[in-house]
Amino acid sequence: MTDDTAPTRITVAGEAGAAPYDVLIGHRLLDQLPALVGDARRVAVIHPEALAETGDVLRQDLADQGYEAIAVQVPNAEEAKTAEVAAYCWKALGQSGFTRTDVIVGVGGGATTDLAGFVAATWLRGVRWVAVPTTVLGMVDAAVGGKTGINTAEGKNLVGSFHPPAGVLCDLAALASLPVHDYVSGLAEIIKAGFIADPAILDLIERDPEAARRADGPVTAELVERSIRVKAEVVSGDLREAGRREILNYGHTLAHAIEKNERYEWRHGAAVSVGMVFAAELGRIAGKLDDATADRHRAVLTSVGLPVTYRGDQWPRLLETMKVDKKSRGDLLRFIVLDGLARPAVLEGPDPAMLLAAHAEIAA
Repeated sequence: MTDDTAPTRITVAGEAGAAPYDVLIGHRLLDQLPALVGDARRVAVIHPEALAETGDVLRQDLADQGYEAIAVQVPNAEEAKTAEVAAYCWKALGQSGFTRTDVIVGVGGGATTDLAGFVAATWLRGVRWVAVPTTVLGMVDAAVGGKTGINTAEGKNLVGSFHPPAGVLCDLAALASLPVHDYVSGLAEIIKAGFIADPAILDLIERDPEAARRADGPVTAELVERSIRVKAEVVSGDLREAGRREILNYGHTLAHAIEKNERYEWRHGAAVSVGMVFAAELGRIAGKLDDATADRHRAVLTSVGLPVTYRGDQWPRLLETMKVDKKSRGDLLRFIVLDGLARPAVLEGPDPAMLLAAHAEIAA
């Protein structure tokens, strides 16, 4: 995709009675924002500290077009996903006189769009919002699907709501300024989409892993688009994770436990990478996954520089955290595993010995 190419438009279906929304992928997309904001009078641009300049530019652009626009700056990354920060945003909306016809714009990485969507879902029991993700993770995962939420001391995303955006603008130009580690972290969610639904993603990465690591690489646009199509197709049929949407949690049960254990100082994609290797080993031990596909996880993830191991002495703490994971049912742990490439399934209540054996394969 070049800068002059028309943006790709992927439609995400809404629930019964709810409007669908579009995810636009391309370059120079911010001129699409007023159409998504519509006839609102007020707009709040929620942005992280690291994007203070971007947030102010968006606020000024909206103000120039006649909106009463404010910028609400929040902490960077997972530090923004707290009840205290959400309350700060609610206060800003209240002081600005936000009504049900006004709009929130969340610009930033996945943590920022998670927070912005949650604030939108809870203010006046739900106002419209628009996601402008600026990271790979935000584009292919957090901003698409309508899941919003914040973290608590007990775990990640335990407080939240399903509140789809009015639209998502994925401007690929934003990826050029990402530090390489942040860009590579986002590749974990892309690789996940490859294993659960679209193996062509894996082929593209394996063909030239070094190119896949670059925001200006020749397959960046295709990788992002393919990943978003996977998520759009899944969530269109199951917004509230009553069924098939659960497959998007591949690798995430252990990943969320790692993130909490590391006090959210690990990048989400790094934790998901380790979580997928764990899930692959669990699938192999359970007799579901063939050796070649299980081994392929470790190979493709390491080829782009993602971690595949974690501290072995932390297993008891990780296990306790997984027991309060939102995918668990009562006392039963639930994991997404693979019955084969692009054949995800649920493994419920695995034997503790199987879990321990799978952990041994990722223990550093």
